[in-house]
Amino acid sequence: MPMEEDEHGTYILNARDLRAIEHVARLVEIGVNSLKIEGRTKSVYYAARSCQAYRHAIDDAAAGRAFDPRWFVSLDALANRGYTSGFYERHPDREYQNYLRGYSMSTQSRYVGDAVDWDEARQLMQIAVKNRFASGDRLELMHPQGNRKMVVRRMENAAGEPVNIAPGNPHSVWIDAPEDCRGAFVARLYDDPQGSNIAESA
Repeated sequence: MPMEEDEHGTYILNARDLRAIEHVARLVEIGVNSLKIEGRTKSVYYAARSCQAYRHAIDDAAAGRAFDPRWFVSLDALANRGYTSGFYERHPDREYQNYLRGYSMSTQSRYVGDAVDWDEARQLMQIAVKNRFASGDRLELMHPQGNRKMVVRRMENAAGEPVNIAPGNPHSVWIDAPEDCRGAFVARLYDDPQGSNIAESA
């Protein structure tokens, strides 16, 4: 087999990410009562988003409801190395491995921070920044009580000075997110999915 190498090396043992959400109903039917999300090399945002999607799929299966395809969309929005259903189905070997790149990529959203504190006086939420975002960006705040989408209209630094960019880790900014979103994971949504491929470590 011919071998190629780029600046990151080769990917001959670079498995695609496993996705079995479409098989949840069948797993429930045959008596499986525990599923594990593998995420040792992923972010906490990836793990939380995946668990949220599988939780809905499990609840639907247990209630006898049909699988909702929007959970495919939710998982596709995460940075991934391409998906496979692994040994749940028979596939050619090439469908198990990703020979083109050794990193995860998202075309729809990117994890950018955590909503960690609320300032009552300023009516602003503190964001512990993980990846860059800016004023005017569309964000999704993922919270156990429900997800919420918003546009960043106001951003300040710790001194209360207006800023336009949250440059990334380890910075912290304050934005006009609502108080009940404290504890949320924050993702930036791309307006142009086709033109926004950004590599992520998780």
